[in-house]
Amino acid sequence: MTHVSQRTALTPRHLTRTTERLSFLYLERCTVHRDANAITATDAEGTTHIPSATIGTLLLGPGTRITHQAMSVLGETGAAVAWVGEHAVRYYASGRALTRSSALMEAQALQWANPRTRLTVARHMYRLRFPDEDPAGLTRRELLGREGKRVKDCYRTHAARTGIEWKGRRYTPGDYTSGDAVNQAITAAAQCMYGIAHAVVTSLGLSPALGFIHSGHELSFVLDIADLYKTDIAIPVAFDTAAHSEEDIGPRTRRALRDRINDTHLLDRCVNDVKHLLLPHNAVPATADDHDLVTLQSDHGDHTPSGFNHDGPDHDYPDHLW
Repeated sequence: MTHVSQRTALTPRHLTRTTERLSFLYLERCTVHRDANAITATDAEGTTHIPSATIGTLLLGPGTRITHQAMSVLGETGAAVAWVGEHAVRYYASGRALTRSSALMEAQALQWANPRTRLTVARHMYRLRFPDEDPAGLTRRELLGREGKRVKDCYRTHAARTGIEWKGRRYTPGDYTSGDAVNQAITAAAQCMYGIAHAVVTSLGLSPALGFIHSGHELSFVLDIADLYKTDIAIPVAFDTAAHSEEDIGPRTRRALRDRINDTHLLDRCVNDVKHLLLPHNAVPATADDHDLVTLQSDHGDHTPSGFNHDGPDHDYPDHLW
């Protein structure tokens, strides 16, 4: 096998466009290695070859081992790698962001830094969760009040649908078993959604800390994104699982949510929602096939080419860039 130092580094022009890649590939209970420019997944049933350039984000679940050579080719081909729990229901660590461009991260920071646009994004998040309401003009306190009412109504609706006696949301941090079966299921489902949101946020190169609704925590934005799917996916799955049986409630909830995530293509939906929230409507989303371009910021908001010495009058760039 060719040594890493002897291989020519790939440029974005050689990479498969993001639109032509698998958005997320999940592997578990296997050894991930490299064969030329492909990665291999070996388990008890044999070895599967996967072209590394076709992967957007590789999710490594329980029981996986990955070699240095596999990581090197994934890095060269612009794939993100995240270590997660079963079917991404926990997030542990990541290898790199999916995109080489900082456009999406800069858009997040720009929207977050201005109190007006921060509130606009918060309203947009509310609209994604409850499309039958128009939150235009609502203050943050009004948004929180309406969100709280809608979540309470969601609990009551699914309790009536499944025949579960609902006594209210009960959760003691650090004491998972303190609640009844349905509360334990809701907690397990919420934790799963946090892991999924964290994997998506990190793979897109975004800051988990810059939230638009939550604040003051290193995972504020992760909590924002996870909540988008609370009433649509997490709560219904929790009530369905608890209604079926109270035995082994946590693992059964995670497995049921895993199946719902696959059926609804939640990971793809989550990526699209994040981009729609942060980017202007006429902007081109940042992707992994963006040019590997580094520019310098100017005083007037323009971006000046880098890689040159700009000292003195003999530079080739117009004065308006300065």
